[in-house]
Amino acid sequence: MSEPIRFLLSDMDGTLLLPDHSLSQRTVDAVRSLREAGVLFSLATGRPSKAMLQQIEALGVDLPTAAFNGGTIVNPDGSILVAHYLPATAALTALALFVDQPDVEIWVFSGGDWLLKDPHGPMVPREQHGLGYPPVVVESFEPYLERIDKIVATSNNTELLIELEAQLLPKVEGMAQVSRSQPVFLDVTAMEANKGAALATLAAHLGVPLAQTAAIGDGGNDPAMFHVAGLSIAMGQAEDAVKRQADVVTGPNTEDGVVQAIEKYILPR
Repeated sequence: MSEPIRFLLSDMDGTLLLPDHSLSQRTVDAVRSLREAGVLFSLATGRPSKAMLQQIEALGVDLPTAAFNGGTIVNPDGSILVAHYLPATAALTALALFVDQPDVEIWVFSGGDWLLKDPHGPMVPREQHGLGYPPVVVESFEPYLERIDKIVATSNNTELLIELEAQLLPKVEGMAQVSRSQPVFLDVTAMEANKGAALATLAAHLGVPLAQTAAIGDGGNDPAMFHVAGLSIAMGQAEDAVKRQADVVTGPNTEDGVVQAIEKYILPR
């Protein structure tokens, strides 16, 4: 008999959320039934913490949550439990690589603000809808170098992002994490800012052994927590490279895959 799951850590976009960034009532109900069964539940996302508040409230999450792929872990009262900033050298290396790419928009997240130079980029409306707040237009990213939570290169040219990921990885090895949180987003965060470290930190904070944790996600930033969790679940629409690193695969987010996973793999335990 496998161990009962006492803590589930879930990704948000592409996992808990529908493609229009909303939560289905079935998902809200399934999370409530988890908590009624005594299973702890929290969120780990590439988003900034202030872009999780609506979902935290809707789902009744009362535990610390992991933003910026685990770069910032925030207590329910808004105070910071853990913060890892991107080293300035790694930030400069990433920015220098991305700046010459005509198809790529560059976003910098610092202190909860979403900073960019061009507010008219094609990817901006989608992100503003997802985050729920507008960007701050800056002349330069230089003043923020000491406190960068995340740099994102975004483009509809997903092949280009795969190439940029391969080029950047060796340049920032040991200094930064580089992963595609969605096919159109290439995220650069601090070395310690990964969902695996976040899961381990949260489990220790909650007093739950890792063997009794589960993680569910769909993006290239999710296998970090799959490798740490006692049970790992990939979403049905995830890329094959992500699915291969999970113990089980559930339905896609368009079919309430999280609900299916909770009912099939977590509550029966």
